Amino acid sequence: MKSVHIHLLLFVVLLGINKSFAQGPPAAQGGAPVMNPPVSVEMMAGSRGLSYQMIVNKKFQSVPRLGFFSVSNFQTDWKSSAMRDYMMQGNLTLSLVKGLDISSGFIWTPYTGIRPSAGIMYTFANRDWLIVANPRTDLTKNANMEVLALAEFKPMINEKLKFYSRLQGLYTQDTGIGEHGRSYIMARAGITIKDVTFGAGANFDFYGPQKIKDHNIGGFVNINLF
Repeated sequence: MKSVHIHLLLFVVLLGINKSFAQGPPAAQGGAPVMNPPVSVEMMAGSRGLSYQMIVNKKFQSVPRLGFFSVSNFQTDWKSSAMRDYMMQGNLTLSLVKGLDISSGFIWTPYTGIRPSAGIMYTFANRDWLIVANPRTDLTKNANMEVLALAEFKPMINEKLKFYSRLQGLYTQDTGIGEHGRSYIMARAGITIKDVTFGAGANFDFYGPQKIKDHNIGGFVNINLF
């Protein structure tokens, strides 16, 4: 059954790729270049240690229905030199309709190693709001199923300053044991000046079936790159 799901996903992706190439690049269609969001890099120093996150969400200029979505993050601990809490995922995305993509790629954690992954991503964005929801599952036996969601509210204060706030959450269910695997809630509030945002932040982390708590409260800096 899982093999059928994988083959069906590949068929949908290939069908979308074929349609995208048949339509031609934006220039050939008379369209404007794809406006991609910047790469977001964030570091927070807090009571527990250093937290890092990078988000990449880009569309291909030549085939705008195709894109690449990646989230990488880690959490260090001032009390230990070993880093056991990190995650990296990379996905090719295919746009079905505006704001709704399917994705397929990999996820890598210290507990599961590298696993193939597939999911759906919903995005809503305007001048003040960004909302993203990304449910996904491992394409392996004893798969982890998870939902990543974030909401940003960033209204203008004046011509040079923006208020910035973000609430981001993750919940992972370990289907091998039928229990909670990993979850977190991230909260941020600060000020944006051009491509730099800084302020106060908090990470609330929960591990394993017992939902062991480990929190990090401190200050963050977020930089928008290319």
